[in-house]
Amino acid sequence: MVVSVLEEMRIRALGVIDDAVVELSPGFTAVTGETGAGKTMVVTSLGLLLGGRADAALVRAGAKAAVVEGRIVLPPGAPAARRAEEAGAELDDGDLLISRTISAEGRSRAHVGGRTVPVGLLAELGEDLVAVHGQTDQQGLLRPARQRQALDRYAGEAVSAPLAEYTEAYRRLRAVSAELEELTTRARERAQEADLLRFGLEEIAAAEPRSGEDVELAAEAERLGHAEALASAAATAHGALVGDPADPEAVDAGALVAGAQRALEAVRAHDPALAALADRLGEVGILLADVAGELAGYADNLDADPLRLAAVEERRATLAHLTRKYGEDVDAVLAWAEESAARLAELDSDDDRIAELTTERDALRARLAELARRLTAARAEAAERFAEAVTAELAELAMPHARVTVELRQHETTDEASGIEVDGRLVTFGPHGVDEVELLLAPHPGAPPRPIAKGASGGELSRVMLAVEVVFAGAAPVPTYLFDEVDAGVGGKAAVEVGRRLARLAKSAQVVVVTHLPQVAAFADRHLVVEKTSDGSVTRSGVKTLRGEDRVRELSRMLAGHEESQMARAHAEELLEAARGGI
Repeated sequence: MVVSVLEEMRIRALGVIDDAVVELSPGFTAVTGETGAGKTMVVTSLGLLLGGRADAALVRAGAKAAVVEGRIVLPPGAPAARRAEEAGAELDDGDLLISRTISAEGRSRAHVGGRTVPVGLLAELGEDLVAVHGQTDQQGLLRPARQRQALDRYAGEAVSAPLAEYTEAYRRLRAVSAELEELTTRARERAQEADLLRFGLEEIAAAEPRSGEDVELAAEAERLGHAEALASAAATAHGALVGDPADPEAVDAGALVAGAQRALEAVRAHDPALAALADRLGEVGILLADVAGELAGYADNLDADPLRLAAVEERRATLAHLTRKYGEDVDAVLAWAEESAARLAELDSDDDRIAELTTERDALRARLAELARRLTAARAEAAERFAEAVTAELAELAMPHARVTVELRQHETTDEASGIEVDGRLVTFGPHGVDEVELLLAPHPGAPPRPIAKGASGGELSRVMLAVEVVFAGAAPVPTYLFDEVDAGVGGKAAVEVGRRLARLAKSAQVVVVTHLPQVAAFADRHLVVEKTSDGSVTRSGVKTLRGEDRVRELSRMLAGHEESQMARAHAEELLEAARGGI
């Protein structure tokens, strides 16, 4: 079966590395060196290819930018290949080229298959391609929360499915509880708000205002207040247009316009322009007659009743009282009344809403209790399998009598708000269920199980962590694993067993191990060494593949501190021979 493998990395101007090509084999690759800085750059390079955080401090002093490139072999239909192609990337005969550039100013760019992509895409691809296990991960695994996450990942669908339902129900319960808290703790304030709204609505309903009524009344008040002046002006204008019947000699506008029209009518046949003016004078005469008729009707219909004026002013005062309190005009008052009626209906329905929310809260708590039981059962089953798998790994790592167990704990409470009833007990709950998970180690028969951070020595802890990581690696759907000095604190026979176990893991996956142990490096299919040189002012590092005599010399250096020790050389050759025949 063809699996995804990281074939090579090219590193330029990253840290102390000027230009290096890191060739990786499909099996087991060991990376060694005299100091940790250069080896760390190899791990850092892979982290950058997987979407890790970029830092300008990683760029070599004097360089404009650091570049890391990787070539990954992908089988047809691999999830990473599909995701890369969705982003517009092109595969080169099944190989996916990934690069990351960091400028000296701290800017970062990512390319996948010749296409510029967001850095976040590298992280997405990395989840399907490489699992990184290092000392930081070991320290994280000492925390119960991290152990719970790891166990849930190991359990797979048996936990993830009910956990997804539980998380959604928990989120809804938090929202329902918050709304209930708001409704009950603010009951007095909401009752006062309802009373104020009810009073305002009753006041407006009693006045029965109409839309635009204030504008109409203002116009009517203005007309009634000046009724005599308006009547006099209308009469004078009417007389000017039609004349005074008591004075036959008086001249009026209508007669003058009629005379002008007659003068033009007599000669209109001689000039079309003058005929047009005659027609316009005829129109003026008709308009004057219409205006005169309306002025006569206006004067007859004008009401100068002081009682009506008083009633209008009283109504305006009533509306003004409303506009001072509820809006700038009557239309605004009516809009306030509509909004307030809706709000009052909402406030008046608080009791019903509280009852609905209480029922939903109780149902959600019962649902959470059922899901919590399912989670605990699934975790317990996975914990038993996981503990057996880790214990078996420890036997392979020269700890044949050690036993790992996984303890699931729940904490009882008397506070109903913070607990749910599970199997007749009120226990605290959170967003991930009711369980606390902790790994326990009994290093030898008769020793009580203790938390791994307290129950193991330094070397034992490294082996326990390596066993845990190997078991997790078997459960993780990724083809490449990077172990960064997870063998720290291990030596002697245990170191040999660590190397042997990693070599076995490399039979089914690509394994890259950064190590300081010759016993581990001897089991590798490919041995890379990070070499550091200095001319007194500039320090440089490079990466090269060791074969034959060069590999023996490096193992001798790791064993005895210098390459020319005959005993170290003999031991190195013995390690290589044992590794070749003892996997």
